Amino acid sequence: MAGYPGARVKRTAKAAFRAGTTMVGSVRAVRTERPHAILTFDDGPDPVGTERILSVLAARGATATFFVLMERVEQYRTLLAETVAEGHEIALHGLDHSRLTRFGAREVGVRVAAGRRLLEDALGTPVRWFRPPYGAQTPAIWRAIRRNGLEPVLWGPTAWDWLDEPVPSLAARAMEGMKRGSILLAHDGYGDDPGAPSGVPAPTFDRGALASAVLDGLSERGLQGVSLEGALKFGVAERWAWFKR
Repeated sequence: MAGYPGARVKRTAKAAFRAGTTMVGSVRAVRTERPHAILTFDDGPDPVGTERILSVLAARGATATFFVLMERVEQYRTLLAETVAEGHEIALHGLDHSRLTRFGAREVGVRVAAGRRLLEDALGTPVRWFRPPYGAQTPAIWRAIRRNGLEPVLWGPTAWDWLDEPVPSLAARAMEGMKRGSILLAHDGYGDDPGAPSGVPAPTFDRGALASAVLDGLSERGLQGVSLEGALKFGVAERWAWFKR
């Protein structure tokens, strides 16, 4: 096969990059022998999207990690408590949905520390994970997150569900590259950077229907949707570098 040597070189380079950047890595997958795919939802709590997703997860016996925005936690404390009561994991997404690369490292540290403190006060338990909005993270931001006792979590496959497209199209995108130990990026709400020009309306599709379609896709592959916390009971976090503006 003509393309085989090139593919082999690419795989070797990819493995070397992962191994060489572990010390500055973010969690990007889980190494596990269980048929687990990690479900993560950003930008909530949202009184519509979160409620619909929670109903689907409960009906299907799945769990997820919800990366929340503190400005929304303050509005929807009861919904946060409901999410916890149903067995899901809560992690921090930020005070709001600001792209952190707009700030200096010191300000990022202040924002992360404040968000962690507020979320732990709301939950009454420690918080472990942080996901930078938009995945926007530089080495300085990575260090600021780690210095504040949190660990960055990024993703592999994504549902592209900030776009207002038909649910089957979004579900098909979510399945691209999906395998055991993958971390899926999806959203239970819609976040926008308050410091940037807006004008793109929030999607109108049913997020519960998308969650159901994603779980159908996982089932077809023999996979089960679980939270990051749930997957790590039986697996090991895989870390390698993720830096983008």
